[in-house]
Amino acid sequence: MRDTLKHQARAWLDSGRPAMLVQVLAHRGSVPREAGTRMLVAADTLAGTIGGGHLELQAITRARGQLAARVAEPQDQTIALGPTLGQCCGGTLTLRTAPLDAAALAAWPDEAPLFTLQLYGAGHVGRAIVRLLETLPCKVQWIDQREDEFPGQPSAPHIQRLCVEPVQAEVRQAPPGACFLVLTHSHDLDQAITEAILRRADFAYLGLIGSASKRARFLQRLAQRGIDAATLARLTCPIGVPGITGKQPELIALAVVAQLLQVAAPRRA
Repeated sequence: MRDTLKHQARAWLDSGRPAMLVQVLAHRGSVPREAGTRMLVAADTLAGTIGGGHLELQAITRARGQLAARVAEPQDQTIALGPTLGQCCGGTLTLRTAPLDAAALAAWPDEAPLFTLQLYGAGHVGRAIVRLLETLPCKVQWIDQREDEFPGQPSAPHIQRLCVEPVQAEVRQAPPGACFLVLTHSHDLDQAITEAILRRADFAYLGLIGSASKRARFLQRLAQRGIDAATLARLTCPIGVPGITGKQPELIALAVVAQLLQVAAPRRA
C-alpha cells in the first residue's frame, strides 16, 4: 500500500508519537478480521482497522486508556462477540493491546504480497490500475519505454517503475507464478511482450488489453509462431471481470484489479 501499516508504525515510532498497537492475536469462528490484523491507536488519531463496529470502538477506548495510564505491559482480552458485544458474528477473538515500541515493530512480520505483477504500459488505463494497486499489498513492476508517460508524483514503495528498451526483455526477470498485464500504446509491442510471456508458460495470469477481435488476431499470429493451443488458451483478452461495462480507465481498472484478486485468492489459500 502507499504507506503500509507497518511503515506508518515505524514513522510514528521514529517521530516519537506515543501509540498503542492493537492486534488480533487469535480468532475462532466468524469474526470481522482474522488473526494477525493490527491497528495503531494514538491519542488523537488512528491507523488501520480490526473490523470496525462496537468491537473496534471498545478496543480504541481501552487502548487510549492504557496509553494515558502509561501501561507498559501487553494486555490480552478474549471476547465472545455475541454474548459480550451483542454482535451477529458468532466467533471469539483475543485482542492484545501493547505499547508501540521497537520490540513490537521487530516482531511485526512483513505482509506477504497478494500477487506479483508486471504491468506494461503507463497510459491512462495503466495509471488508473496503478492508483488502485497502490492501496493493496502487492508487488508491481510498472514498465514503459517512455519515461515521460509516468506520473510526475512518485509511486508507492511497492510500485517499481522501469523505463527500459526493449521492454519485452523484462519478462524473463519476473518470478515463476507472476501475473502480467499488457497495456502498451502499440499493437506490435503488445504482441512482442505477449509472445515472450506465453513462451515462459509459468505465469499465473496474462491479461492483454483489447477486444475479442484483437484476441483472435493475436492467437492466429502466435499460433503461426509455434505457441501451442493450450498455452494460447490461457491468454485473457478482453481483460476484467465480466459485468462491468464502460471504457473509462477507472472502470476498466476496477474490473482488472478484481480479476487479479480472483486469480490470487486460490493461490493464497
